[in-house]
Amino acid sequence: MRVLLDSSIVVFGERISYAELFGQVFALAVVFLAQRRTLWTWPVQLVSVVLLFTVYVSAHLGGLAVRQVVVGLIALYGWWAWTRRRDPVFGVAVRRATGRQLTAVAVAFAVGTAVFALVLDALEASWAPWPDAAIFIGTVLAFGLQAWGLVEFWLVWLVVDAIGVPLQLSSGLWFSAVVYTVFAALVVYGWVSWYRSAAQQHQRVAA
Repeated sequence: MRVLLDSSIVVFGERISYAELFGQVFALAVVFLAQRRTLWTWPVQLVSVVLLFTVYVSAHLGGLAVRQVVVGLIALYGWWAWTRRRDPVFGVAVRRATGRQLTAVAVAFAVGTAVFALVLDALEASWAPWPDAAIFIGTVLAFGLQAWGLVEFWLVWLVVDAIGVPLQLSSGLWFSAVVYTVFAALVVYGWVSWYRSAAQQHQRVAA
C-alpha cells in the first residue's frame, strides 16, 4: 500500500498519488454501481476505503480517515442487507424516507457534526475540524440510508459534495476535488433513478 501512496502520476502539472487516483476511481465506480443497485457496489467500496484511508492519513485529515473505517463497516452491512432485500423485478428494493426519518437524519447530521468537530479539534486530528466532521457524519448517514434502501441518501451525498470540494482543494487534493464534482452530477442522476424505481415498486405493491 505504501508503494501506491509514494508513487504518483503528473496530470496537468499536478502530482497525484496512485492511492488517491485508484481510490477515487473506485469511489466513482461505487456511485455508478449504486445507481444500478448491484451487489458489486459494496466490494468495490471496500477497495476504495482501504486506498483512501492511507491518502487521508498522510494529508492529516483525521475525520476523513476515520470516515473510511466506518464506511468499510457500513459497506459490509450494506452488502449483507442488499442480499436480503432483493425484488424479483426491480433488483434491490428501495423506498422513500418518511418525514420522521428525514427529521432524524437532519438532527443526527447537525448534532453529530458539532460533537465530532469538537473531538477532532481537541485531538488536533484535523486542520479543518468542522467541514471534516460534516463530511464524516454526512458520509456515514448517506451510506446508512443507502444500505436501508432509502432514496434520500442521494440528497445527503449532495450536501457532502458541496462541503467536500472546497476542503479537498484547500488540502491540495485537487484530483479528489474534481472527483467530488463528478460525484455531484452522478448523484443527481442516481436520485432520479432511485426515485422512479421507488415509485414503481410502490405502485406494484399497491396494485
